[in-house]
Amino acid sequence: MSRKRLIYFAAPLFSNAEKWYNETIVKGIELLGFSVFLPQRDGVDRNKPPYDKMEKDDRRAALFALDRERIYESDIFLFVLDGRIPDEGACVELGMAYTQKILQKKHKKIIGLQTDSRAAFVGGKLNPMVKGAFDEIFDSEEKLMGFLTQYLQDRE
Repeated sequence: MSRKRLIYFAAPLFSNAEKWYNETIVKGIELLGFSVFLPQRDGVDRNKPPYDKMEKDDRRAALFALDRERIYESDIFLFVLDGRIPDEGACVELGMAYTQKILQKKHKKIIGLQTDSRAAFVGGKLNPMVKGAFDEIFDSEEKLMGFLTQYLQDRE
């Protein structure tokens, strides 16, 4: 039996709407058979052990280390790009995933989901330095799910 493929889910996660959207997408991805690391659910939570006993700086260092390790473990890095500009923390995560892909894990897929019609740059929605890191960017949840379904079928 093959192992479950891991997706690191990078996205804004600060408003109730963002968290709800992330959870909704992740539920669909997990139904396909993927394991998903969703930082808002699986990451550092200041209200839960052992993080609740840590000083703020130690907790932030733990968050950075945990997220970095899950990015490196992932088979697919998925970035929700919605918003006027992409989330800056997720952009750092994208840089980690891309660097690892180039230097070590060439089979890692780096994909984006951008359903937002707003564009921050003349002639394009994304800064070329961000866009250049992606293998593919999807403009709908349906296209994303189709890609992920095909990804699993190709590895059976």
